[in-house]
Amino acid sequence: MLWGSPTNSQSGQAAVEAALTLPLTVFLVLGTLQLFLMLQARALTEYAAFRAVRTGSVKHGDCEAMTHAAIAALLPSFARTDSPAALGTAFRQHRDNKYQPAQDSGYSGTIVWIARESPQLGEISASEDEDFDDPARYSSPDDVMRLEARVVFWYPMRIPFANWVMSRMFLAHLDLQSYSAADPLQPVHTANWTRGANYVPLVNSIQQELLTRTGRAEYVFPLQASYTMRMMTPAWSRNFTTQNCPPTPEGL
Repeated sequence: MLWGSPTNSQSGQAAVEAALTLPLTVFLVLGTLQLFLMLQARALTEYAAFRAVRTGSVKHGDCEAMTHAAIAALLPSFARTDSPAALGTAFRQHRDNKYQPAQDSGYSGTIVWIARESPQLGEISASEDEDFDDPARYSSPDDVMRLEARVVFWYPMRIPFANWVMSRMFLAHLDLQSYSAADPLQPVHTANWTRGANYVPLVNSIQQELLTRTGRAEYVFPLQASYTMRMMTPAWSRNFTTQNCPPTPEGL
């Protein structure tokens, strides 16, 4: 059969069309998987906020205990936890609140930030132990000391290709970094990814951290959740030398 025959021409056209649509098809599959994993991580972030605040409420607002509780809740989203032994190993590897590049696909940096929005430093007194549970000290329910914290989970996107594309899309939507190079989903076109119409700006410290990690080719997304609970133990001043739990930036 001659090369210029209609059958060969149609086959060549089909091959070209398949090559042009393949990146989009691959992204639809991988992107869907990545979104499902992010939804799971979002649910775990809400649980981590609860666990961190619950732990802090019974441990005098201790940051180390709160951080460990949050990390333990988040481990299933980025580490192997399918057995008690695997869970124990994963926690020991990450209890310092840092990703381990050798185990975490090259990711580094802090896993979670915890911003304590209440109680404020000025609300903690040296005499809390003496009258913490005395009903006479509360003139209304609003006087009860509450621990309120916001957890920022630096979720690592680990699905190849989808992580890079989604990271670029997120940065453009959040007005952090527009993208106008070749469209990875339609190679014959030039992308024009810019700020989304309904975007909500991130806090400056989160913006800078997101840009820094993306610059290292670590494609993360800051998932956030808050929780509030009555303090079951008095807040100790030694646990509140800073408002937020290190290494969380102050003013977050």
